[in-house]
Amino acid sequence: MPHVAKLTCFPVKGAAGTHLDEAVLTPAGLAHDRSFMVTGADGVFRTQRRDPRLALVHPAVSPGGELLTLRADGLPPLDVPVDTRGPRVPVDLFGQPFHGIDQGEEAARWLSGILRAPSRLVRVPPEHDRITDGRTPGTSGYADSCALHVLSRATLDLLDEKLAENGAPAVPADRFRANVVIDGWDEPHTEDRAHRLTVAGTDLGYAKPAIRCAVVMVDQRRGRRDGPEPLRTLAGYRRAAGGGVALGVKYAVLRPGRIRVGDEVTVTAWGESEV
Repeated sequence: MPHVAKLTCFPVKGAAGTHLDEAVLTPAGLAHDRSFMVTGADGVFRTQRRDPRLALVHPAVSPGGELLTLRADGLPPLDVPVDTRGPRVPVDLFGQPFHGIDQGEEAARWLSGILRAPSRLVRVPPEHDRITDGRTPGTSGYADSCALHVLSRATLDLLDEKLAENGAPAVPADRFRANVVIDGWDEPHTEDRAHRLTVAGTDLGYAKPAIRCAVVMVDQRRGRRDGPEPLRTLAGYRRAAGGGVALGVKYAVLRPGRIRVGDEVTVTAWGESEV
């Protein structure tokens, strides 16, 4: 039976994820997912593409969202009381203008130290009204695009086989930073054709393939780039019709609710793959 095998929330864009047994699914994705973002002094977002040390930051948000805790090996943890009322500051996400609420000097100093570059921490404002693209429009916080990133275990297993054929070791699944991993589909890349999903009482609509970038080459435990794999192997068999290398799918949230590890996943509408 297809089911949710893993749930992961990424409270701070580009930082490490928090594994969950259950989560509230909001219109913008898992509760608190990518609701914080690290920027440079110029307001431009930081990403593992340029700042792989972001992977060393392990954030956790209290259930009510009022406290963010930042942890990293070798540093004392930092508790950040979350400000949702402060002045809005301009931020830049892939060249698009948005706003954030700066979370203060202490968080800025902590992050600047671990990233070795001047940095600020911002939270998405309550009035954030971003509209995401793809076949099914939706919304999200500071995610690259859509609310929810989904991968299947069969897809990851096939990649491991392809890597082995090329003489390369398997890579951990956390390289791909998926919110939901589904197990129980026999055929790899079933998610490419699953254009409408129900999970418990929630409903998801297919938006677009997840186009991969240099982040998949970052060792998430050491916070540094680790050679050309798996991007080199993926380029050999996962070229998307619209350009780029694809693995996994982005979904919009059509009906929010609560999802848990072990919940059954049902495909209610199939479509053609874009890869």
